[in-house]
Amino acid sequence: MGLKNRIDKDFAYFLTLTVVEWVDIFTRPIYRHIITDSLSYCIREKGLEINAWVLMSNHLHLVASAKGKDSLSDIFRDMKKFTSKKIIETIQLVPESRRNWLLYRFEYAGKYDPKIKNYKFWQDGNEPKEIQTFPFLKQKVDYIHENPVRAELVSEPQHYLYSSAIDYCGGRGVLPVALAW
Repeated sequence: MGLKNRIDKDFAYFLTLTVVEWVDIFTRPIYRHIITDSLSYCIREKGLEINAWVLMSNHLHLVASAKGKDSLSDIFRDMKKFTSKKIIETIQLVPESRRNWLLYRFEYAGKYDPKIKNYKFWQDGNEPKEIQTFPFLKQKVDYIHENPVRAELVSEPQHYLYSSAIDYCGGRGVLPVALAW
């Protein structure tokens, strides 16, 4: 990981994980559950702390930090590796009307990458932005929560199931969240 993407253990970061070619894979609950189950595992077992998150059709935004022995970079490297394998396996095994098209897209995305054996699911990197001030944190949390509203999926952020917006309104969401305020 170069200096541009350096992640310091002492800070929270705004991160974006994007599916290759912006493929809309998370339109199906089965694939969304792979992501939320993996994030739950990372919270429980690896020290991932999530302050805010949203899972859209083709990307995941988070404000997160690492509180355990694993670094944030290590946690997301492992999570991306696990989820990409699990999602490809699920596409191959579970009835999926887009199976051939999805597998072709993911195979093509990894075709010229020597690190990829068969399929590439996630784009490289996660575009970390260090959170150093409260105004920047608030801007990123608001941006995360407004994503489904801007996409016209819901009229209010807290109505979107795959987001931490409900947690900031006094409810309890799908994932445990460490509220930032």
